[in-house]
Amino acid sequence: MPRPARRLPPPRAMIVAPQPEAVEAGAAMLAAGGNALDATLACAFTQGVVDPMMCGIGGIATLQVFDPKSGTHQVLNGLGTCPAGARPEMWAADFLGECSDGFGYRVRNYANELGPLAVTVPGALRVFADAHAALGRTEWAKLFDAAIGFAEEGWIIRPHVHAMFTMDERPYGRLSYAEKLGYTEDGRALYLRPDGTPKRLGEAVRNPALGATLARIAGGGAAEFYAGGIAREIVKAMEAKGGLITAADLAGFRPAISAPLLVPYRGYTLALPEPPAGGVVVGEMLRILERFDLVTLGHNTPAYIQVVAEAMKIAGIDKEAHVGDPAFQEVPVARLLSDAYADDCAARIRRGERASLSRAMSDPPNTTHVSCVDADGMVVSLTHTLAVPSGVIPPGTGFMLNGAMNWMDPRPGRAGSIAPGKRRYSSMTPSLVLEGARPVATLGAPGGAWITVAVAQVLLNLLDWGMGMQEAVMAPRFSATSETIDLSNRIPRATEKALHAMGYATKRSYQSYAFAGVHGISLWDGVPEGGADPQRDGYAAGI
Repeated sequence: MPRPARRLPPPRAMIVAPQPEAVEAGAAMLAAGGNALDATLACAFTQGVVDPMMCGIGGIATLQVFDPKSGTHQVLNGLGTCPAGARPEMWAADFLGECSDGFGYRVRNYANELGPLAVTVPGALRVFADAHAALGRTEWAKLFDAAIGFAEEGWIIRPHVHAMFTMDERPYGRLSYAEKLGYTEDGRALYLRPDGTPKRLGEAVRNPALGATLARIAGGGAAEFYAGGIAREIVKAMEAKGGLITAADLAGFRPAISAPLLVPYRGYTLALPEPPAGGVVVGEMLRILERFDLVTLGHNTPAYIQVVAEAMKIAGIDKEAHVGDPAFQEVPVARLLSDAYADDCAARIRRGERASLSRAMSDPPNTTHVSCVDADGMVVSLTHTLAVPSGVIPPGTGFMLNGAMNWMDPRPGRAGSIAPGKRRYSSMTPSLVLEGARPVATLGAPGGAWITVAVAQVLLNLLDWGMGMQEAVMAPRFSATSETIDLSNRIPRATEKALHAMGYATKRSYQSYAFAGVHGISLWDGVPEGGADPQRDGYAAGI
């Protein structure tokens, strides 16, 4: 019997994100006439309500936007900066070591992870406001309607939220999330049960205080957060417990705005965020891999995994050695992405040389993402996060502040050491793919150190293997962010045994869909196709 004809018209605009409530908010904004940036921001504000340990107005963000109408193509980098009062030696005597999984550093009494000293100057809201002032179509206040509604009316604990609320990271040298949820009286009232345990699957969270805070920002703009009443409440919370962020830190924050890195790959151009975001790492991997005929190796065969894993390790080593805040150190982007260096790295892989990467240091997987395209050709890719949530909720505001000081190296004299105004490397990589001057895909992911390796593999799936976006994000992934190759549980045992025979150590993930949560949209022939990673709770909505 012939397959029934598709009855739904192809979408003209699309949004994809890991949270169903946030996708609903973004889709409603598109349907109401907002552009891709408006929809992305409505989605992001809602994400901060319904995924409160992942992101929010107290967090940090990197946003890439392509707008054919105005000719704009830029990246706004709002990674949190160290407060002006921070000093390289502030935790030198309290340093206990790196976290065992490579996500952050341990200091005595968890001072760089929990409480006011852990907080960097939040950059997300300034990114959102600056982008909207330049390119938004809908009135600023309307961007908050859905988020305020979910905060006031409530939302239910979903599987991924519950997994984060109950996560215990003490085995790695960090605290459990229940300890962070319960750090303040407001947090205990919002997110914990009477017995002190996190709320359970299906239970409701209402946060009218956050709804009121968002309404203040809707009416007063980002100035309310950075220089107005909310700023005063943040500073008061800092001063009450010895935090460093001042009114001047908040008022003086500005995102770094730049053109994206443009990296050639097999006739396409990858548009990636510059350092200290993770675009140069993804670009370096693909520049090396362009020197191989990957299709002849076979998808996810032992030979394919070997070549891709070695490129991952080389890029990881270079990231550790060279990639930081370019305002504080030179980052040799041109050399790392050059033909000559890619040729040399590919030759080393062909000779059988194996890169030695003891561990890739990066941010934890407490992050989220949204991609959106509209009918006028605007494309937006946003990744934002609380980093390691600090647990600090300024009394009566309903939102948690980031704990990104945990990313800063407490040892003076290193590339990632603490310094006033400094931003730490982040693997966040909101990306676009261009065919000529026209975007044909946008993607990004939450997932800590796995973001760059996951985004790179999805790009390979799209551009080498011709997969659609949903197929590309669902294909089994692997990761080489250390000497061990981590494997998705859907990669066959025979492949793993072959890697052992080649001399590689492996570790099998218990997850069927592992290593970051890539979400993206392809635009082949101008028709949007969304892909939502099954390990998260989201979906793609077309309009």
